[in-house]
Amino acid sequence: MGKFVITTDKSGQFRFNLKAGNGQTILSSEAYKTKASCNNGIESVQKNSQDDSKFERLTAKNGSPYFNLKATNGQVIGTSEMYSGNDAMENGIASVKKNAPDASVEDNS
Repeated sequence: MGKFVITTDKSGQFRFNLKAGNGQTILSSEAYKTKASCNNGIESVQKNSQDDSKFERLTAKNGSPYFNLKATNGQVIGTSEMYSGNDAMENGIASVKKNAPDASVEDNS
C-alpha cells in the first residue's frame, strides 16, 4: 500500500513524496511554505490522480519521459522521476492512480 511521506528541506519548507508499496518514490511535490499547504497538496493528488487528463506526459531534454500531475487549476502538484521509456512512464502513472487515493500519510517533518 502506498504512502505520502512529508519532509522538510534545507530551507525549512515542506515537501511530500508518494511512495509505492515497495518504497519507491513515484511522485514528488513542490516546496510548500506551510504544513497545511503541503497537506492540501496531498489531498489534491488523491483527488486528481483518478483523472487521466490531469497527467501531463513530457519528455526531458535528454529524451527521458516523465510526467506531471496537475490540479484542476492547472498548477503542477507532483512530478515523477525520469523513466527509461514510455511504457515505464505509463506504469508510473498507473502506480500513482492505484496508490494515491488510499495512501496513508507519514509525517517526517
